[in-house]
This record gives sequence, C-alpha cells and structure tokens, in this order.
Amino acid sequence: MIFTSLLLILGLTLLLKGGDWLVDGASTLARKYRISELAIGLTIVAFGTSAPELVVNVLASVDGHADIAFGNVIGSNNFNLLLILGLSGLIAPIAVGAGTVWKEIPMSLIAAVAMLLLANDQLFGESALVLSRIDGVILLALFALFLFYIYRNMRTEPQPDESTKKQHSLIKTILSIVGGLAGLILGGRLVVDSSIEIARFFQLSEKIIGLTIVAAGTSLPELVTSLIAVKKKNNDLAVGNILGSNIFNIFLILGISATIRPMPFSTAFNTDITILLVGTVALFVAMFTGVRKKLDRWEAALFVAFFTGYMIYLVLQ
Repeated sequence: MIFTSLLLILGLTLLLKGGDWLVDGASTLARKYRISELAIGLTIVAFGTSAPELVVNVLASVDGHADIAFGNVIGSNNFNLLLILGLSGLIAPIAVGAGTVWKEIPMSLIAAVAMLLLANDQLFGESALVLSRIDGVILLALFALFLFYIYRNMRTEPQPDESTKKQHSLIKTILSIVGGLAGLILGGRLVVDSSIEIARFFQLSEKIIGLTIVAAGTSLPELVTSLIAVKKKNNDLAVGNILGSNIFNIFLILGISATIRPMPFSTAFNTDITILLVGTVALFVAMFTGVRKKLDRWEAALFVAFFTGYMIYLVLQ
C-alpha cells in the first residue's frame, strides 16, 4: 500500500508537471507564430489547466470506471468553488465585474443543471440511468456555444511578442509539448490505477476516491493559479479561473468521456451535484450581500466551512 500511495503521488506530480510543460511549450509556439492572446487563452491555456481532469476521465471512461470519472468532475468542481474560491477570498476580498455576476456565474449554474438532468434522464431508451453518447454530444455542443460566447465577448488583437529573444528553440518547444503530453498520459494512468487499488484496500467506493483524492489532485493547478491571482490583486482572473474550469469540466471533459463510452450513473452522486448547485447559487447571492459584487472574507469563510462539512460527510459515508 505504501508503494501504491507513492505511485499516486508520482502520478499527481506528473499530471501537474505535464500540464506546465504543455502550456509553456504550446504558448511559446503560439507566440512564435504571433497567434493572438485570445486564441492562446481559449485553446492552449484552457486545455492545459483542464488537462489533468481530462486525462484522468478519459482513462477512467475507457476502463469502465464511471464512478471515478463522475467523482473527478463533480469533486473537482466542488473543490474549486467551495475550497479554492473560499481560501482565495480569505486572503483578500474578491471583487468581480458585472459580466461575471450576470453571465459566467449563471453559465456555471447552467452547466451543473445540464449535468444533473442528462445523467438522470432516460429519454433515449436506456434501461438504466446512464450518461449516453447522445448526452455527451449535447454537452460538447454546449461547450462549443460557450467558446462562441467567449469569442464574442473577449476579442483581443494579437500582441507583439516582447520576449522573442528568450524563447526556446523550436526543437525544445516541441519536446516540451511532447513531454507534457507524455507526463499527462502516464500520470493519469498512475492516478487512476493507484486510486482504484487504494479504494479496494480500504474497502472504499470508487465514488469516494474520485470525489476526494483524485478531485483534489487534479484541482491543484486551479488552486495555485487562483491564490497567486488574488495575491497579485487580479480578482477577475481568480474568479474566472474557477468558473471557467467548472464549465470546462462539465461541458468538455464529461462530454468527451461520455462520447468515448456511455457511463452508468449512480444516483448517489445527486447529493454531490446538489451541493455544487447550492454553492453556485450561494456565490451569486454573495454578490448582493455585504459589499455588492464582492466575495467578502466572512462569505469566503462560510464557503470553506461548507466544504469542510462536506468532506466530513464523505468520510462518514
């Protein structure tokens, strides 16, 4: 079991480093050919920050471990929203723009509602609850609409590259991309396999492992990004990182997972999705309590307390 635990830590480390290498290499390549910052943000950075969840979910889906896949997405979203945003708000109150209040927060709520409805429906002749390939295509279509929204609302002009002299050579850039992808694939495999072994050893369900260990591990990039953003007083980045990641996790990652292989859905996850819905609504309400359009410290403390209670509930299960 010690060896399996070490493999889990190694897998999580490879996921984090793989994501870093992939983003660095791809960003360098994009800037080398003067691709706009918008394109970099929508493709390279967005994919890089979601890569750990994506790799874990694809491998879990292929191997037929639906509870790991669902637990990873739902657990990561709750981790992002309640703990990461809560800790960020404790460091400093987070002020957000009107667009985030009226557009991004409702979109993240729509994503959670779509997951709940599609996973619990039996509209396409399924004999049991399952996130079907049709459901996966619907989620991917919603993801395409989300990207179109970003494109319409975040147009930027290509910016001149001021670090051309510091850029890596093309060979180093390609090696960084290839190495990043290799790290993600190997790390994802280690995380999935070792998590399943740990679950079996302690007689824990794959659901609990997915909601806790796997979800926390794959959310580490969001944790680091948001905490640094708050310290640098870049509030929009901190909130946008959380909301964007949650939308990507449901629409893109869960959509791809279900498209690869239909995933049986356990109604036990409905409680965890409900917590995600309640947390998202609470974030929206927090924009109108205390100081308007700001997550105050006392509100952030409530988010962390709510997450702590949620973790205790999972452990007691």
